[in-house]
Amino acid sequence: MAEGGAPGNGATEGEAARSEAAKGGIRRPPPSLTTDTARPEGGGRAAPRDASAPARQWPLLTVLVLAGLGLVVVGTDLFPQSFRVGAMMVGAALLLGAVMRRVVPSVGMLAVRSRFTDMITYGVMGGLIVLLALMVQPKPWLRIPFLEDILHLTVT
Repeated sequence: MAEGGAPGNGATEGEAARSEAAKGGIRRPPPSLTTDTARPEGGGRAAPRDASAPARQWPLLTVLVLAGLGLVVVGTDLFPQSFRVGAMMVGAALLLGAVMRRVVPSVGMLAVRSRFTDMITYGVMGGLIVLLALMVQPKPWLRIPFLEDILHLTVT
């Protein structure tokens, strides 16, 4: 036992090991369980460090602006098909995010998970939103008969 760990003075063996490690005598092995999260692939800056904050995050801002424009189109309801067009703009923003995640080497905060997971997530969600916007009633722009049959079976 270490000199500070004698039974008579109340120090435990763990405290003695920590005091020796603090003195530089013992090096701890790295933890076997990861306690931090690694940065996603491509999660670095999208522009040099000396660029302004919006310039460093241009991929994320591009997706957010396009989605925001889609929401404005839906919210203002300026023309008869504005809901459909606005929803398609939101879906297109997510599809653009998937394409940028694949093509652009560093996308800043648009990188949330691994490149593959981000591409699949953005692509599937964007594709579904565009598909549903095309099929929305009344007067859908796209008709898929088997999906209509499924809808009629669940609703009626």
